[in-house]
Amino acid sequence: MARKRKSWREKLHDSKDLPKVVEIPEKMKARVGEGSMVVPAPIEVDEIMRKVPKGKLITVAEIRRFLAKKHGATTSCPLTTGIFINIAANAAEESREAGETEITPYWRTLKAKGELNPKFPGGVERHRQLLEAEGYTVIKRGKKYFVADYEAHLISEDEILGR
Repeated sequence: MARKRKSWREKLHDSKDLPKVVEIPEKMKARVGEGSMVVPAPIEVDEIMRKVPKGKLITVAEIRRFLAKKHGATTSCPLTTGIFINIAANAAEESREAGETEITPYWRTLKAKGELNPKFPGGVERHRQLLEAEGYTVIKRGKKYFVADYEAHLISEDEILGR
């Protein structure tokens, strides 16, 4: 008998043995250097994304920095953090479809340099629509889309930490 596939919301709440802090693997040391790396739990990533209010933005790099600081690590795992950002986005849309109104504002999370995320639900077009609905200007450079002047809207560490 085939097992039922987990919903996005189930994946979001399935932390397994995470978070955990590990030594940075040899194959990554050339890129990120020596030290320790936190492999976060999916819900931790979602919690940071939920703290970004209307009028503010956050980047994947900032999320990783906040997670590393929280756990006293040198860095946060780029692969799992990226996967968990996408799980949070899809879980939010699943919640919206279920009629919930207080969902994770995943569209306020950008890639490097303010780039929109093509892996978010609905792709870049939906990501653009949600950002423009909040007053952001989205510009196209080549085949990619970016929020204009995104740096001016980045959330501060104090805002994330509630200080």
